[in-house]
Amino acid sequence: MADIKARIIGTGSYLPERILTNFDLEQMVDTNNEWISARTGINERHIAADSEQTSDLAVNAARKAMDMAGVVPEEIDMVVLATITGDFPWPSTACLVQDKIGATNASAWDVSAACSGFVYALASAAKFIETGTCKRALVIGAEVLSRIIDWEDRNTCILFGDGAGAVVLEGQEGENGVLSTHLHADGSQWELLYQPGFGSRYPASVSGIEERLPFLKMAGNEVFKMAVRSMYDVAQETLKFNNLDVTQIAKLFPHQANRRILDGVSKRLKLSEGQMYVNVDRCGNTSGASIPLALDEANHKGLLNPGDLILLDAFGGGFTWGAALLRW
Repeated sequence: MADIKARIIGTGSYLPERILTNFDLEQMVDTNNEWISARTGINERHIAADSEQTSDLAVNAARKAMDMAGVVPEEIDMVVLATITGDFPWPSTACLVQDKIGATNASAWDVSAACSGFVYALASAAKFIETGTCKRALVIGAEVLSRIIDWEDRNTCILFGDGAGAVVLEGQEGENGVLSTHLHADGSQWELLYQPGFGSRYPASVSGIEERLPFLKMAGNEVFKMAVRSMYDVAQETLKFNNLDVTQIAKLFPHQANRRILDGVSKRLKLSEGQMYVNVDRCGNTSGASIPLALDEANHKGLLNPGDLILLDAFGGGFTWGAALLRW
């Protein structure tokens, strides 16, 4: 039996129309453009309209990916959606997307791995394809983080934005596709980056709202150190597993957390100029959406060529981290 790989045959992305600049944030919290730009590399981020839900962003990105792939919804066997800001706690937002796009033959589920979500989702879908139990999968990362951000907390509200990215994976014979995936977690660090309410530990309550439990909490310095180290380590693990040197990687697509983390990873990996794709300056941190958003941007710019080795590298709450190596 020929070796089957999960190959990306279409990409798509969606960013909400509203743009929130650093100058806009100056009017909202005690901060300024220079401070934000110097510490994060972020200049602006997109914010979903009141009428837009995570499923809406995901659908927009998914349809673009399917259009590029030339597949109709009925040809999708699986919808895997990475998100921590689903429309509801349940049912899964993937099920809502499956219905909205008309993928009537597809299974559907969400992956909750925060900023590592897309890599986790891609790894899961790729395994189904490699084993022959699925022919085509729609893998999406979508977030409306603006709904769980404390807009009075100047340390976190400056970082995050909304958006969605998607890819269509298809099982194909040959050398191109997902070559390996590497996933890790350390649940002992959960308190450094999490959303306290409202789950079974802190059920919905008036006091919980007053204590701002529905909003994201982050210990920035600790997360920074762990992110740089983990993204470097898993990139090295992936290169070693595939007997590669970093110079053979055409493009590295990291989770777009902030510019300082990206610079730290790039420096440790000794990347050449332009080897790492960066769009955090225009999108902010979009969690699980960041890698597929960047991938689609680069694809539309013609920066990805057949046969290129592409490395995806992510770190997120949980803590979770992971990488995927693809031959384009």
